[in-house]
Amino acid sequence: MDLILKNATVLGREDERQADIGISGGKIAAIEPELSSDAETIDVEGRLVAPGFVESHIHLDKACILDRCANDEGTLDEAIREVSAAKKDFTVEDIRERAVKVLEKCILQGTTRMRTHLEVDPVIGMKGIDAVMPLVDEYAWAIDLEICVFPQEGLLNNPGTDELLVEALERGAGVVGGCPYTDSDPRGQIGRVFELAREYDVDIDFHLDFDTNPDGMTVHDVCELTERYDYGGRVAVGHVSKLSALPKDRFEEVSKRLADTGVAVTVLPSTDLHLMGADRDHNIVRGVAPVHRLVEHGVNCALATNNVLNPFTPFGDCSMVRMANLYANIAQIGTGAGFRECMDLITHRPAKLMRLDGYGIEVGNPADFVVLDCPSGPAAVQEIAPPLCGYKNGRRTFTRDAAMLHRP
Repeated sequence: MDLILKNATVLGREDERQADIGISGGKIAAIEPELSSDAETIDVEGRLVAPGFVESHIHLDKACILDRCANDEGTLDEAIREVSAAKKDFTVEDIRERAVKVLEKCILQGTTRMRTHLEVDPVIGMKGIDAVMPLVDEYAWAIDLEICVFPQEGLLNNPGTDELLVEALERGAGVVGGCPYTDSDPRGQIGRVFELAREYDVDIDFHLDFDTNPDGMTVHDVCELTERYDYGGRVAVGHVSKLSALPKDRFEEVSKRLADTGVAVTVLPSTDLHLMGADRDHNIVRGVAPVHRLVEHGVNCALATNNVLNPFTPFGDCSMVRMANLYANIAQIGTGAGFRECMDLITHRPAKLMRLDGYGIEVGNPADFVVLDCPSGPAAVQEIAPPLCGYKNGRRTFTRDAAMLHRP
């Protein structure tokens, strides 16, 4: 063996005896008590070892631009308007610099798999693709990076955008997305995205139903086409904050439809909480879809970061554990089972959403994991436990010293 982690508490096995994790050739070779070898040995002293976090929805191309934008209203309309104006001055070098900054923050927070959404339209052109696509290979030592290309400002109402989507898919974008609520023909955009997905055999990831008016949901159109194209398990929808406004009977109806058609839901707690209800002066809504209730109805779900330091989300340290903690607060989750589900929403569930092979701490899988300064999954969420070190394919990618008191 090349490395042994001694005395690990493995996520999902907290009720079992602490184990040693043996790594060989970049893969997990054994998970057993009292492993013995001449390999390098690290004693994690009972701390939690979790599979590397999965960031299934983040925008690297428009991160860290808060200093270029107004953020006075805190509304979705303002965010779209301000970022649209700012991106006219984006350059490939500028996007790359900001993307690298966020990507490295994510790695330092224990993320080992990522899907980034990149915009294309006649204003931004292919600059986001040109800037971020080289990072796939450059950062493969620490993270698997997947690119979803999408039209933020409409498709059918924005001539030239369709051709750019095609070009991005021809160049290797692995997922195609959409933003129907900014299009003059939302259903038409959804249909075109499905056509492109089938033509290029790629998965689909929409921004969808992003307000708190329970009427006019386009998720039904997505479910209908998922069924028609036999695309179950290959479609995700993000935000879907309209779900937070549905009465119980309608919520259950939509949940069943999502589960039956195999459409996954990604909730972006920080963005959704920040933007929804910003136009109200009292009785302000949370506007965050209740993913724990969706899970109970058989829908696969995930939590993700979305934006970092821009008008959509004017904060963010790229910590998936913090996002799980934020969601637990919003959803008023306070049980051990609930906290365990929150950890699942940043690990195994988004891994399933992204159809990742070999994910998880199991013998034979790649040795991709993070050591957290806490004794269990629930404690990680409750305490926003800091990651102390991470590994990708058995190679250490970052370290962080545990906090220490210096007594007099």
